[in-house]
Amino acid sequence: MLAHNQPANSTGRPIVLHVDMDSFFASVEVREQPELRGLPVVVGADPERGKGRGVVCTCSYEAREYGIRSAMPVSQAYKLCPDAAFVPVNMKLYAQVSSNVMEIMKRFAEKFQQFSVDEAFLVPDAVSSFEDAAIIALKIKDEILKQERITCSVGVGPNKLIAKVASKIQKPDGLTVIRPEDVQEFLYPQEVSKIPGIGGKTTEALKLMGITRVEELANCDIQRLSERFGKMGLWMKQAAHGLDFSEVKELDEAVKSISRSGTFAEDTNDPVKIAGFLELLAESVHRALIRDRFLFKVVTLKVRFEDFSTYTRSKTIPVWTSDIFVIKRVSMQLLSEFIGKQKIRLVGVGVSRLRERDTRQTLITDFI
Repeated sequence: MLAHNQPANSTGRPIVLHVDMDSFFASVEVREQPELRGLPVVVGADPERGKGRGVVCTCSYEAREYGIRSAMPVSQAYKLCPDAAFVPVNMKLYAQVSSNVMEIMKRFAEKFQQFSVDEAFLVPDAVSSFEDAAIIALKIKDEILKQERITCSVGVGPNKLIAKVASKIQKPDGLTVIRPEDVQEFLYPQEVSKIPGIGGKTTEALKLMGITRVEELANCDIQRLSERFGKMGLWMKQAAHGLDFSEVKELDEAVKSISRSGTFAEDTNDPVKIAGFLELLAESVHRALIRDRFLFKVVTLKVRFEDFSTYTRSKTIPVWTSDIFVIKRVSMQLLSEFIGKQKIRLVGVGVSRLRERDTRQTLITDFI
C-alpha cells in the first residue's frame, strides 16, 4: 500500500491545480439563453446605441475576436461590434453558479483555496503523480460541464504560479500539465505579463529595461532589478525561474477538521486489507487529536472507487470525545456500505466539529 496525505512532485511539494472558468459570466448567460451560442456576447451596461457610459464586465470569446475586452467602455465595445448581444449583469445568478462550481471542486480536493468568483486552486486528494492529477482535472471538467453546463480550463503544475499560468494556455476548455522538469521550457518563452502579479505598468517598466520575455527576466541581474523595483525585483526573478513557495490554503486558518487519507498500491476489494488500512488512518487521526488536545463530534469516511467516483459519509456522535475506538467503530460502520461494490482506490477518515479539551475536565468521555 502507498499512502499519501497530499500528492507530491519530485521536490516533495504538492501537485497543484488551478481551475479557471471560461468567460464565466458570458458562459452562464449563454447557458440561460441558448440562442446566444456562437454569437459575440457582452455582459455589462446598456450601450445605448454607442452612447452608454458603463463598462464591459466580461465578454464571450466570439466578442474578443472583435477586440472587445473586460473593463472597456461599453460605448467603445458597441463601436467595435454593434451587432453583439449586450446583456445586463446578473450577479445573483453568477454567485449561485460560482458556489455550485466551487462545491464540485472541493469534492476532489485535499486542500482548496477559492481565488475569485471564477477560479480556484486545489491540491487534489491523494494522488501521487502528474498523470493521476490530470485524470482528476478531467473529472472536475466533466462534472462542471455535466452539472452546470459550462466549461473551464485547468492548469496542473508543481506550484500555484505554474498552475495558474498553465490554465491560460489552452483556453477555452483546456488542460495543460507542466511537470517540474518542463517548467523552464514552458515559462521562458512567455511574455512577462503572463506572470500573475506583473501588471501593465510593471510590464512597461521592464520593457524600458529591454525585458519582454520571462527568460530575459530570469537572466537579469538581481541588483539591477532590486534597484528598480525594490523587494518586488527579487520576487519577479524567483517567479521567472518558476519558483513559488505559497501554499494552497483556505482564508480561514482555524482548524476545522483532522483527516487522513491514502491510496492503495493497487485498487482492491479485499475487505481485510481495506479495514486494516482504515485502522491505520484512524490511529493517525487519533494521534493528531491527542497532540493538539481536541475533542470531536463528527466522524467522516471518504471512499474513492477505481473509476475515481468519490463518496463521503458522516455520523455525529452524541458526546464530545477523543476516543480512538469511536473513530474506528464508526468509520467501519460507514465503510460497510461500500464493501463489495467495486474495487476501491482510496479511503480516508476524518473528524470534525472540533473543540479544545479543557484541562480541568474528566477524561470519562474517552471511554463512552
